[in-house]
Amino acid sequence: MPNIYELPLGINQAEQFEPIETGQNIRIERIFSIGQTTPEGQWYDQDADGWVVLLQGEAVISYGDRSVARLKAGDYLMISAHQKHRVEYTSIEPACIWLAVHGQLRSL
Repeated sequence: MPNIYELPLGINQAEQFEPIETGQNIRIERIFSIGQTTPEGQWYDQDADGWVVLLQGEAVISYGDRSVARLKAGDYLMISAHQKHRVEYTSIEPACIWLAVHGQLRSL
């Protein structure tokens, strides 16, 4: 049986994305980070809304408007479609485990 907290092999090599479920206009995934950040000068600009919860670890997300979200285990946030953002920090010990839901979430 899968466990949300079980880390995959090779996590220290690169950030890993693991699909959990998909449906019409929705995707649920686990993301594992261990020190990875968004490359300098790069921004995420996604077509779908994203709701993320940090299940383990600590992280810092910055936005195109210069605001910053500092997350610890249990914190969650909504990232609207086309809201530019980047990952500035993810903890190494413990590794970050995220649960992300992507889709047209604002219309629910």
